Amino acid sequence: MLPKIVIAALLILAILDMLVGVLLRYVVVAITEALDLPTVNFFWVEEVGEFALAWLTALGAAVAIIERTHFALGFLLYLLPARAARALDRLNHLIIAGFGALAAAYGWKLCGLNAGLASPGLQINLAWLYASSVAAGGLMVIYGLGVAAGLIERREAATLGGP
Repeated sequence: MLPKIVIAALLILAILDMLVGVLLRYVVVAITEALDLPTVNFFWVEEVGEFALAWLTALGAAVAIIERTHFALGFLLYLLPARAARALDRLNHLIIAGFGALAAAYGWKLCGLNAGLASPGLQINLAWLYASSVAAGGLMVIYGLGVAAGLIERREAATLGGP
């Protein structure tokens, strides 16, 4: 539930950030030029958007595992017996968990490598940008293993397998 709330908040932040960017770029710049006022620095808008979209994408990918919104070609599963289809589905989620572990491990390394760097506009530690892959990778591991073990029920769980 918490990841979905964070995703919704990040989506609202990204939308508002884009609106502010458009307002600053096309309205405020025109006004400052027309009135010969000092320019307004709005390069921070790009950084806020970059951070928000990185976290939004990463967390969204993790939540999509239990929401069943990832693209999948499930036609093969319906041709298999129910037991084989469930086994293949579990194997798929174990692979997803492995990918999440890989993303988290490399994200952790990137956090360490970039911990001494800051974004140019807002001076935010760049490790926060790469921490999105650590958080999402960790959630992918939890969700992937949970679904594979049958501990997490996915939304709109379709019956797998044929006769």
